[in-house]
Amino acid sequence: MPTLLLVRHGRSTANTAGILAGWTPGVELDDTGRAQAAALAGRLAPVPLVQAVSSPLERCRQTLEPLLAARPELAGPERGGAAPGEPALDERLGECHYGEWTGRPLAELAKEPLWRTVQDHAAAAAFPGGESLRELSHRTVGAVREWNEKIAAEHGEDAVWIACSHGDVIKAVVADALGLHLDHFQRINVDPCSVTAIRYTARRPFVLRMGDTGDLASLAPRPAAHPGQAGPSGDAVVGGSTGAA
Repeated sequence: MPTLLLVRHGRSTANTAGILAGWTPGVELDDTGRAQAAALAGRLAPVPLVQAVSSPLERCRQTLEPLLAARPELAGPERGGAAPGEPALDERLGECHYGEWTGRPLAELAKEPLWRTVQDHAAAAAFPGGESLRELSHRTVGAVREWNEKIAAEHGEDAVWIACSHGDVIKAVVADALGLHLDHFQRINVDPCSVTAIRYTARRPFVLRMGDTGDLASLAPRPAAHPGQAGPSGDAVVGGSTGAA
């Protein structure tokens, strides 16, 4: 099945202010975040992409703007966007609904009893007036797998697509791909505007990159016989990857 490039949005005004933004409207990229978004388009230049999908929140849509300006064929009504230059929007890839925690300073939230549950026993964490992390994992993993099937049917098994989302969303999808219990998802780190690549196969997912902020050229599809690359069966190469180009 296709390869998914999960991009966390660039640094936002809420990130710099230490606020848990959630679904608060009007949270945009700061100057650093805009620069990160501009650089992302160049980092992805060698990688053939067939589709761009985004959380509906502003900071994610802004992160994809430079990429879609350079590659308008990835967006627009024919790709599920509302208008030319717009990516397909999927609310299931939106931020966690933090309920009463939304908009509060992280330093203040760290004093709440629930904070320790979120850190140490995420599968039991439910935000007051919001959703649980189990619900977050269910909706986001379901969305990714549904998009994978659609893209494979339209563009083939070797297609590469991109989705811009949020930290907890990406961590939940990675935990599923790695077979990690949700309680361990806080062990995963994804920085702003980092790229996490997951190659889905009929047998298992392969996590190719996690929280990568550097060069992405090697994510371009290569022949399945290439050393270190999983074949069509989804079997891993014995002995690991050679790292050869």
